[in-house]
Amino acid sequence: MPTELHDKAHIDVFDRAARALWALRFGVTEDRLRKDARMVGSRATSVAACLGQSVR
Repeated sequence: MPTELHDKAHIDVFDRAARALWALRFGVTEDRLRKDARMVGSRATSVAACLGQSVR
């Protein structure tokens, strides 16, 4: 689903719109989000922890 966070447990880094929404939610660039997801996996809680944030 390109315009909503349909699966709040995982970040679809291949979906441009979803990536943009998650980046906005975390206050980071899409590139940073993609890099962190590559390092820790696509689970939103893992990416949030890598960014020093929580999933709200």
